[in-house]
Amino acid sequence: MKQEKRLISLRGELLQFAAEHFGTEPDYPWESLPTHAVLRHGDNKKWYALFMSLPKSRLGLAGEGNIDALNLKCDPVLIGSLRREEGFLPAYHMNRESWITILLDGTVDAEQIFPLLEMSFELTASRRGTRKAGFSGPKTWLVPANPKYFDLQKAFSESDTILWKQSSHIAVGDTVFLYVAAPFSAILYQCRALEVNIPYQYDDENVRMSRVMRLQREREFAPDFLTFEKLKDHGVFAVRGPRSMPDSLLREIEFFTGEK
Repeated sequence: MKQEKRLISLRGELLQFAAEHFGTEPDYPWESLPTHAVLRHGDNKKWYALFMSLPKSRLGLAGEGNIDALNLKCDPVLIGSLRREEGFLPAYHMNRESWITILLDGTVDAEQIFPLLEMSFELTASRRGTRKAGFSGPKTWLVPANPKYFDLQKAFSESDTILWKQSSHIAVGDTVFLYVAAPFSAILYQCRALEVNIPYQYDDENVRMSRVMRLQREREFAPDFLTFEKLKDHGVFAVRGPRSMPDSLLREIEFFTGEK
């Protein structure tokens, strides 16, 4: 009973997050599968999440009984690394190159799933760039950067503008904060999107790109200013893919930079 409540609580947390951030409520389209719930966009009706309760054997897991799981669309670049982590599996009954299945048995914390749910919402939005309910105008994003694959410091020392992999539905005029992974583990740059959806073919064992955007550096932060610990104070527990910046963190940045 205790474990059952835990699972209901985790699914409930994710559904509450979707309702608050995207204005969507679960749809139960299959009478024969009352535990299967779909989250979909209001305009194009596309799914961005599928909650399931499945026999463990269908997911290749040992043991009897059912397990709660979630299907999300994901950046193909991230899928390989995610599937090496406990609780992440090849997508069940979906395209495994662009979807992933996440176990909701407590193996993966809700804080890890929130940014992936947001990524799935953005990846399945209308091509024109549907935004969250109630939002208009430029948007502010938090985007990860891995110094193992690209030296941002060197790039920005040579020019104030760089080409960057097109992330979700970032539009011209949007603000992009670049979070640089270890050894920095901090937001180091604030940029403005000058141009988006530029055709660009690149593929190696780490990064695959078909579109890029042109970013202009507007501000550089000290490595000890917007650290990962600071991000956690504002509800950001993982930066695995593009996500919106928390309003509370934006207000703090504006306060300390004198913008407000």
